[in-house]
Amino acid sequence: MQATAETSLRVRLRRSLVLDPKLLAIGFGGGVLSGLLGVGGGIVMVPLLVLWAGYAQREAHAVSLGAIIPISLAGIAIYGVAGEVRWWQALGLAAGSVVGARIGAGILARIDERLLKVVFGAFLVGVAALLGAHG
Repeated sequence: MQATAETSLRVRLRRSLVLDPKLLAIGFGGGVLSGLLGVGGGIVMVPLLVLWAGYAQREAHAVSLGAIIPISLAGIAIYGVAGEVRWWQALGLAAGSVVGARIGAGILARIDERLLKVVFGAFLVGVAALLGAHG
């Protein structure tokens, strides 16, 4: 019985280390849109992780948060070389974001999954309405 459990654990671990092609596609799309529009994680990746890759809402948010730093570094490299990054303003945004992210992640860990979906959907609709009104 012990050997069977260990073998099963090894098989599950190996499967979990294989990158799902859906994740690569979602990451690619999120990366393109992040570099082009300054969005990617929450607006693109979370809905695709939930609707296409079958992740739970909270899990999708957590995975998306884990992708933010590499996405940002790639964008900063290109924009920085072109002289487009305003470093002082970026530092101000980063300082506020670090504090805000800690608060938001704490809420994410405790919020009801259904309420999280509703709040996230309302946020997306609100952003779309604001952009449409100012466009």
